[in-house]
Amino acid sequence: MATRSNNSLLGQLAGRSDIILALGVVAIIGVLVIPIPPALLDFALAFNITFSLVILLTTLYVTRPLDLSVFPGMLLVITLLRLSLNVASTRLILGQAYAGEVINTFGHFVVQGNYVVGFIIFCILVVIQFVVITKGAGRISEVAARFTLDAMPGKQMAIDADLNAGIINDQEARRRREDIAREADFYGAMDGASKFVRGDAIAGILITLINLIGGFIIGIAMSGKTVSEAIKTYSLLSIGDGLVTQIPALLVSTASGIIVTRAAATSNMGADLTSQLSRQPRAIMVAAGVLLMFAMVPGMPTVTFLVLGLMVGGVGYITREAQKNRAIAEQQEAAKKQVKGKEVKERTEDLLKVDTIGLEIGYGLIPLVDVNQGGNLLERISGIRKQLASELGIVVPPIRIRDNVRLRPNEYQIKIKGIRLSGSELILDHLLAINPGFVTDKLDGFDTKDPAFGMDATWILPAFREVAEARQFTVVEPSAVLATHLTEVIRASAPEILTRQDVRHLVDTLKEDYPALVDSVIPEVLPLGTLHKILSGLLSERVPVRDLATIVETLSDYIPVTKDTDVLTEYVRMALKRQISELYKDSNDKINVFTIDPAVEQKLSDSVQSTRQGLMLVLDPAITDLLLRRIGEQVERMQNAGLVPVAICSPNIRLALRRLVESTHPALAIVSYNEMVPTVELVSMGTVRLSDDN
Repeated sequence: MATRSNNSLLGQLAGRSDIILALGVVAIIGVLVIPIPPALLDFALAFNITFSLVILLTTLYVTRPLDLSVFPGMLLVITLLRLSLNVASTRLILGQAYAGEVINTFGHFVVQGNYVVGFIIFCILVVIQFVVITKGAGRISEVAARFTLDAMPGKQMAIDADLNAGIINDQEARRRREDIAREADFYGAMDGASKFVRGDAIAGILITLINLIGGFIIGIAMSGKTVSEAIKTYSLLSIGDGLVTQIPALLVSTASGIIVTRAAATSNMGADLTSQLSRQPRAIMVAAGVLLMFAMVPGMPTVTFLVLGLMVGGVGYITREAQKNRAIAEQQEAAKKQVKGKEVKERTEDLLKVDTIGLEIGYGLIPLVDVNQGGNLLERISGIRKQLASELGIVVPPIRIRDNVRLRPNEYQIKIKGIRLSGSELILDHLLAINPGFVTDKLDGFDTKDPAFGMDATWILPAFREVAEARQFTVVEPSAVLATHLTEVIRASAPEILTRQDVRHLVDTLKEDYPALVDSVIPEVLPLGTLHKILSGLLSERVPVRDLATIVETLSDYIPVTKDTDVLTEYVRMALKRQISELYKDSNDKINVFTIDPAVEQKLSDSVQSTRQGLMLVLDPAITDLLLRRIGEQVERMQNAGLVPVAICSPNIRLALRRLVESTHPALAIVSYNEMVPTVELVSMGTVRLSDDN
């Protein structure tokens, strides 16, 4: 029962820590102007020593500076605390010639009847803090802040590389980036906070001198003391006051020096010290030998050096034997694994894993991914994943990049689930000038095709860039060519990339904002497999699935009526008419389309049949061939005009017509009248007829 009440009290205090800190700062400021009694000053001085000791011991146990990121702010508060105590003690020393038992005891203990010795000890402590520890810690903070800022871009790119390679996930990458930013902020703050400690040391010297000089004047001129009495009283109090504040200051200065040197630590300081020193038993044995030699020097304390030499030698011997035993154990373990056939090898199961998206490059393209050689492909790939996630509404999995010695030096290939879908070659010291389709001029270089869109292009030297741009060619870098090609392949392969596990993740994300919708529909009314198939159908025609709430709501309305995924997909497309219209409209809110002749539509509508593969058009082969040729003419006409080919038809033939033409005209988008918002104007660019008057 008592334990529970204690835990409750600690929890309440932790929950109000901000109020406690605010009250503490106000109290510190109050001490600067309000006199306090000697008993309260004793408590405050004891608290100062305790708090400083806790800070020092805490820094010994942290493994990295960010584990105590509050240190710079805490340093300011405790410096202000010491200065306020100096003011309070000075007020008591000069006003009452008595500042409490803590200061009095420190003075008696250190002075021991010799005030000169006491003052010298105080000066030594100040010199140690001011010249050695504070200056060193300040320099470390300054250099660490500079190098941390210089290293930030490289660390960020390393995180992006690990993320794109699939080594870490998005959450881990975000956490690492936050750590890098916090680390830079910490060292920057420590660079400034170290000036607090330096100023505190100077203030300690000045306050002690003020107490001495002021005490002599007040004691002799105002209190009627003799010179010897004034020296005895005020030297004792001034030295005691200086020590009782400088010792905690020395502890905090040491703590600040320790924490800024913990950047490369792997464990707490004690563990690191023991493990690293014990790695070199030979050095320990040599040190033991030197100590034993000192023991034989005439006049030296033989017993002292002999005992120390034997102790250090014993530690070295034990460390060396432990290393030998550890090496033997490792050899035996390795031999045991070899006998049992458990060597560290790649598991057979790992060979069965297939990367969802893979990019293989020849050795000549390695500079594209090497940050040290100026490569920015990894950064571009990170942007691709974000862009496609925003466009399509799905999370693109990490893209695994490998070098392949079987490829030509400048060749690359893009794989989806282990199967090569596309590839091309790049010339790294050239630029690709792409003909937008209407330029008739020729450029000096190597003619090729743009791998992403199949447009005519030429590899040119960078010196001819301005010439090509003046002739209205689109000029891009090799890394941009590869990135664009990769983007188009991923966009076209989105239905294959989207897995049922991905759909599960999308549903879980949707549930965070629409719990009632998801709980009432999935999976009882709408199975996950059905949703996966419908989303894949939408992505196959490049319809984004970002508005998953609308998709699920629409399916929940119509799934009681039909279970046919083709029909359900068409209902969803009608619900997403705004998104579909947005895909194809131009800057004037117009969509350029070609239509299907009503007679042809009627003939196609009569030919729609439901098969195992879904809704299909079952036509005479001759009519099918003629229809494809007529549609191809319209597609070519729109492409030559620089327009995206879009066909519009009635809803009952849209899907079947799409399946008929998707293999011959993959760039053609087919929409229905029900998928267009009323505010968009349709501009007819032609009509598909089967008669010769087309």
